[in-house]
Amino acid sequence: MLENIDLNKTMSKEEYDQQMDRLTEQIGSVQRACIEEHIPILIVVEGLGASGKGTLINRLIQPLDPRGFHVYAIKGETEEEKRHPFLWRFWTKTPAKGRMVILDRSWYRRVTLDRFEGRISDKELRQSFDEISSFENQLVDDGTVIIKLFTYISKKEQKQRMDGLLANKETAWRVTAGDLKRNSEYEKYLHYNEEMLFHTDFSFAPWTIVEATDKRFATVKILSTVVNRLSEELKMRSSRRQPVIDSRLGSGRNLNSSILGTVDLSVSLSREQYHRKKKELQKRLGLLHSELYRRRIPVVLAFEGWDAGGKGGAIKRLTQALDPRGYAVHPTSAPNDLEKSHHYLWRFWNQMPKSGHIAIFDRTWYGRVMVERIEGFCSVNEWERAYKEINDMEKHIANFGTVVLKFWMQIDRDEQKRRFQMRQEDPAKAWKITDEDWRNREKWDLYEEAVDEMLIRTSTSYAPWMIVEGNDKLYARIKVLQAVVDAIEHVL
Repeated sequence: MLENIDLNKTMSKEEYDQQMDRLTEQIGSVQRACIEEHIPILIVVEGLGASGKGTLINRLIQPLDPRGFHVYAIKGETEEEKRHPFLWRFWTKTPAKGRMVILDRSWYRRVTLDRFEGRISDKELRQSFDEISSFENQLVDDGTVIIKLFTYISKKEQKQRMDGLLANKETAWRVTAGDLKRNSEYEKYLHYNEEMLFHTDFSFAPWTIVEATDKRFATVKILSTVVNRLSEELKMRSSRRQPVIDSRLGSGRNLNSSILGTVDLSVSLSREQYHRKKKELQKRLGLLHSELYRRRIPVVLAFEGWDAGGKGGAIKRLTQALDPRGYAVHPTSAPNDLEKSHHYLWRFWNQMPKSGHIAIFDRTWYGRVMVERIEGFCSVNEWERAYKEINDMEKHIANFGTVVLKFWMQIDRDEQKRRFQMRQEDPAKAWKITDEDWRNREKWDLYEEAVDEMLIRTSTSYAPWMIVEGNDKLYARIKVLQAVVDAIEHVL
């Protein structure tokens, strides 16, 4: 691929000045338009060492309003970042609507630099390509414009630039032993980059190769690419204004299955059985928690269920057995303004546990395919594609070694009504019941249909759903404790 690129392209200073006068005005204009249209922009600058990425980024941002962008220089992973899935540190940096993020190197380090240095296996390489594809696709589907630039120079040009930097004591620090090794093995490293470009040149996020021998030519090409891509996006959005579609409509699928309808809610435990089992399981869980920390294994426990289904009680019995320094409970409510300005999974990525820790979610990312679907807070297309997005996210964290367990707390309508009434009559619990809870009961059938589809489409080998029979709270709490203990023991 790259051997066919003409690296001898140049631009005169006169032409450069003319082009830059035009581009400087245009890029400021499209930036303001993108802010007004609430378009998130992610510019990825990759390339070979000494190809001028830093200088070119500086020339790109000079005409921009500095209040509207953020530049991140991506180095090797910190100790904290190593304790998360590799895309975690990039999910947390994705731009909000109307914002621009520019990355000097990116997630592509994983499949180029880490590969060159032998830090990932062939299996991890294949997984990484799949995960990168899913990551970029999710962002683009959500409205992010991704512009990917690859700066390219020859081996000879690279060596000359490195020698020039090394000759000056004020710039010599910029050339590392790794840079020199990659120049000495230029063909091997270039091959890895070519494979990366081939596997990730997506129609929704294509690569632009920047011939970077002549810095004036490279600067104009980068600014032109950004201006043209953003102008194209603005034009597309202007032409495809569509009427709002009622997202509460069904998916059009006949799943011919009702999982919730087959659950036996008559199961129960005596109080004596409950206390005996609780004591035994909590003691075991406490020991397992220490072992998880020692072996640096992360755990995600996700709780969904009907209002008053017993999520809080089950979570409380779990946390009673855990070291508070090693877990966090994340209650999920309606997203705030900052969270709404990002991809809906962004706020959950920010809460994913590092290795050795447990994250417990009281309601989760599955709100996308339940409450947001039923209440019309997202489009049909958005919740339809969410099943794959969620499966991909859970697969990514599972590939990292995370234990993922998901619980649906199931009760029937009569039991829910009884619990609602008890809460209303108890001053200490009245705060738990709201008018919205009663309104949601009227949509029981719609929610049941959505939950059935969710369970069918997102219960996987790496992140299974467990339906917890919850009419008897004691039985439900023990079933959750037992499931968590069994899952941790299995992975250990």
